[in-house]
Amino acid sequence: MSHKLQMNTSAEWVEHFLVSERTERRFAWEKGAQVTPEEVAEIRDSLRAWQLGETSDGAHLMAAARLYAARVRDPRFIEAVRLFIREEQRHGENLGRFLDLAGVPRAKKDWGDSLFRAARYALRSMEAWVTPVVMVETHALIYYNAIRQATKSPLLRDICAQILIDEVPHIRFQCQRIAILHRHRASWLRRLTLALHRPAFAAMTMTIWLAHRRALRAGGYPFPKFWQSAWQKMDHAWKMMPPDLYDWERQTLPQEEDYEKAMANAG
Repeated sequence: MSHKLQMNTSAEWVEHFLVSERTERRFAWEKGAQVTPEEVAEIRDSLRAWQLGETSDGAHLMAAARLYAARVRDPRFIEAVRLFIREEQRHGENLGRFLDLAGVPRAKKDWGDSLFRAARYALRSMEAWVTPVVMVETHALIYYNAIRQATKSPLLRDICAQILIDEVPHIRFQCQRIAILHRHRASWLRRLTLALHRPAFAAMTMTIWLAHRRALRAGGYPFPKFWQSAWQKMDHAWKMMPPDLYDWERQTLPQEEDYEKAMANAG
């Protein structure tokens, strides 16, 4: 029998995010932004918009997570989502502190961020949340690499490096959840769902390029390279989504009394 991928439990994801929080690198805030005006000119508008996108309070996602966790009887998933949101918020706060040190005002509103949030808020299903998030995070791998290459600021490069480290398991977290959501779906419907991902991903890729092309070019990503890299990274994510790849024996439900207690205490 072929080797199956490990499907992490929600409890294991909780532990992952807790360890990630404890081991996050220390940033040398005391040394300042150390960024040139020329570098700032290339990335400031883009970085302000992306920083805003990292600062969501996660209220809508938490509401969807609670409904979903109750339906599938997995209360630890609520805590995993809460910690995931907290990690994203740390990214936003670190970027915000850098902008403050660089003398760049933080954005209060951005059309791309507003569009993305409106699309997610339209539906409360977990799949409607997970799907765009995994797409954004594949683009984030390219974006933060571009920002890292567009500057010589040690602080900003360190912030980007930490985000890139965190985003890889974020993508796995979302892909595993899609596999769980698709587990009992007919194979033809799974294929159709993944086929519909492609035009949505293409539209998102174009939107991100239009909004952030100046910063991406500064970081070594002209459009052909950006387009190709985005699809390569998303193809890798799609390959982690089929339910047949996973070992499901480790996915166990809590006992009735434990479940009721856990749901009562869940975030």
